[in-house]
Amino acid sequence: MDVAFSKPEFWESRYQDNTARWDIGQPALAFVNLLESGDRPSPGRLAALGVGRGHDALWFAEHGFDVVGVDFAPSAIAESQAAAAQRNAAADFLQADIFDLPDALTHQFDYVLEHTCFCAIDPSRRSDYVDVVRRLLKPTGEFIGLFWAHSRPGGPPFGSSPQEIRSLFSSHFDVRSLTPVAKSVPKRQNEEYLARFPVQT
Repeated sequence: MDVAFSKPEFWESRYQDNTARWDIGQPALAFVNLLESGDRPSPGRLAALGVGRGHDALWFAEHGFDVVGVDFAPSAIAESQAAAAQRNAAADFLQADIFDLPDALTHQFDYVLEHTCFCAIDPSRRSDYVDVVRRLLKPTGEFIGLFWAHSRPGGPPFGSSPQEIRSLFSSHFDVRSLTPVAKSVPKRQNEEYLARFPVQT
């Protein structure tokens, strides 16, 4: 697929030009609230896809998770690594295409974390994305995703709907928990949904 946003250079230029508008400079409020709730997931090994500067990944690492973050952009990975070292956090970061991850990562994770990766890939690859998530997870694993399900044309970020998300993930996951998020950053208010999808048994 020969489109600009499918290449690392596109995303690297956004970090270099400081135009990474999806980066809110802190962990997503939904993840902050999740790990401070009585329904928080138990710590385990977690893969964070499209990790960016690592805000969400480091939040999970600071709450006892063993994190591996993946991103296209060298600058994002470098900043994530520096932040992890500064905080002495249990997080490693890998510069890679999520669709070309090493076989050694297959079935190695208790959790896969999603936030603004799904909406950044070409919609034609969304089924491939679900396959990647399933490949990374252990048979007892769980997908934790924060979806920006807007309906505006164009992209990235590309729009989606709760119905589409349920349909895509239902082949491999129990998709019962897809909850509207009460508090989001202003530009995503009333458009974010928190997913907790265990692998189907």
